[in-house]
Amino acid sequence: MHIEDIFANRKTTISFEFFPPKTEASSEALYSTISELECYKPSFVSVTYGAGGSTRELTHDLVVRLKENTDLDPSPHLTCVCHQENDIQEILDRYAEAGVSNILALGGDPPRDLKNYRKEDDAFKQAADLVKFIKNYQGHPDKRGFGIGVAGFPEGHPSTPNRIKEMDYLKAKVDEGADYIVTQLFFSNHDFLDFRERCSLAGITIPIIAGIMPINSKSGMIRMADLAAGARFPAKLLKALDRAKDEEAVERVGIHYATEQCLDLLENNVSGIHFYTLNKSHATREIYANLGLKDTDGLV
Repeated sequence: MHIEDIFANRKTTISFEFFPPKTEASSEALYSTISELECYKPSFVSVTYGAGGSTRELTHDLVVRLKENTDLDPSPHLTCVCHQENDIQEILDRYAEAGVSNILALGGDPPRDLKNYRKEDDAFKQAADLVKFIKNYQGHPDKRGFGIGVAGFPEGHPSTPNRIKEMDYLKAKVDEGADYIVTQLFFSNHDFLDFRERCSLAGITIPIIAGIMPINSKSGMIRMADLAAGARFPAKLLKALDRAKDEEAVERVGIHYATEQCLDLLENNVSGIHFYTLNKSHATREIYANLGLKDTDGLV
């Protein structure tokens, strides 16, 4: 379903993110997670894409399998890194043929294993360039083309310390045709609400979906800090985690904290909530229960 129709049919969207498995064992674990989450009827699910397209085929295979074998609506990531126009054209053709309706267009991280990588060799220098290319794609059976999502950074983009320029770059993506924004994970709703207000001041009026990642272990929290460079962990959260005596207690704290975030976001009329699941279902299912939801029909 095109993202315009999804937002038209739901007051608040709820979505999940998965990453493509690299082994048979992780593949089976993922499909166990998917079977546990499918009944919650998410508005859509996103599928990540490795740096430099390192998981390009894995992403495509997962997207097509979700489209063909489940009731889920997959929205694959697509990045600028290490791509030429013909690469993106080929990927868009495959997704259009598979009936995929939406794509999340990202700048992408430089590949760590390609020592000679040069951004200037990429056809798309910025995510706005990729958005424009996708917007101009003519091969989709829906006359509107692909619905296009882009990334937003409530705590600031790690490579753009100038917050004014950061908002200019986001506005450029919107002006090229983005339909919605999904934010990087955050742990202070103040950061998100301030970001949303600054978007409004910049003339950005498309829906903004809040990215939530429940903490499930202290080691996982450290990895989050590495992946989301600059992520801030409020003292209130850190104090609660310090009181946790074991990993089970840490997970309970993470679920409770994420639940409180979601409740506050819903009270503040958030357009959507996007759960970074890490290919696990337990935390997301617990948050649903805490929110009193059976599925997203309750948010229509």
